[in-house]
Amino acid sequence: MTGDRRLRFPVLGGSSTSRLQWLVALVVLVVALLVPTFLQTYWLHVVIIAYFYAILSSSWSLLAGYGGQFSFGHVAFSAIGAYTAGMLGKHLGWPPLVGILLGVLVAGLIGVGIGALVLRFKPAYLALFTIAFSEIMRLLIRGETQLTRGDQGLHLEPLLGTDIISRVPYYYIMLGILVACLLFMYWLVSSRIGMFLRAIREDEQAAAARGVDVVRYKVLAFAITSMIAGLAGAFYGHYVTIISPNMMVLSQMGLVMAMAIIGGVENLIAAAIGGILIQVSLELLREFGSWRLVIFGALLMIILRFARNGLLAPVFRSLFGMGPRAELREEATADGA
Repeated sequence: MTGDRRLRFPVLGGSSTSRLQWLVALVVLVVALLVPTFLQTYWLHVVIIAYFYAILSSSWSLLAGYGGQFSFGHVAFSAIGAYTAGMLGKHLGWPPLVGILLGVLVAGLIGVGIGALVLRFKPAYLALFTIAFSEIMRLLIRGETQLTRGDQGLHLEPLLGTDIISRVPYYYIMLGILVACLLFMYWLVSSRIGMFLRAIREDEQAAAARGVDVVRYKVLAFAITSMIAGLAGAFYGHYVTIISPNMMVLSQMGLVMAMAIIGGVENLIAAAIGGILIQVSLELLREFGSWRLVIFGALLMIILRFARNGLLAPVFRSLFGMGPRAELREEATADGA
C-alpha cells in the first residue's frame, strides 16, 4: 500500500468512462440550476430540504459505506451545528456566518472526542454509544430552556436577513453546499485517505499490519462527517429560522440511514440522490397521511431484501464503475500488475 497507489480525480482528457462521468455530472448540475425557473415556492422549499437530507445521507454514506462505521449520531451533529449557531446569535448577537463556522467546528471537536473514546473498540460500541449520545443531547436541549428554549423552539436569524423573502437564494446556497460537500468527499475517497478507509473497512487487522494507523483514520473520518453534518444543520437552522429537539429524534436518524441505503450506501452520489428522491416522494405521498410511512417502510424492506446495494448504486457501478468495492478491485488489479 505505497504512496503511488492512490486514486485520482478523473480528468476530461482521460478515458471515455471518465468523460461520461463529467458529462452526466454537468447535465445534472445544469438541470439543478434551472429548477427554480419551473418550481413553485412550496416545492422549491421541499427541494431545499431535500438537499439538506442529501448532504446528511451522502456524508453518512462516507462514514458507513467507505469507512465501515455505523453511527446513529449523524442528526445529533446536525443539531449541534444548528444550536451552536442559533445560541451564539441569540445570546451573543454574533452574525449567522460566524455562528455557522463555529457550529461546524464544535461538531468536529465533539466528533473527535467521541471517536477517540469509542473507535478503538468494535463497531457495535460506536452504534450503541451514538444512540445514547443522541438521546442525551436531545434531553439536554429540552431541559436547558434558558439557553435553548427547549420544546418551544430556538429562533434563528435568517441567513440573508429579513429583507429577502425569496427562497431562490437559499436554494442556490444549499445546492452549492451540497455540490461542494460531494466534491470534497469525492476527493477524499479518491485520495490516500480514502484508500486507507476502504482497507480498514475490509480488514482492520490486515490494514494495521500494512502500517495503517487504524484509529487515527477512523477518528478522522468520523470528525469530517460530523463537521459536514454540522454545516448542513447550521445552514438548515438559519433557513427554517426555528429549530427544536425533534430534529434529533431517532426516527430522523433512521430516515437519513434509509435514504443512504435506498440510494446506495456504497456510493456518495447515489446516497445523495436517494436522499433527494425519498424526501420529495414523502411529500408527494403526504395525501395518504400516516400511510405514507407504511409505504416507505415497505419499500425499504423490499430494497433490503432484493437490492441490498440500493436502487441507484448498481446503475452507477454498471455505467461508471463507481463505488468502494469497484475501486478496491481497481487498486488490487493495479497492485498485481
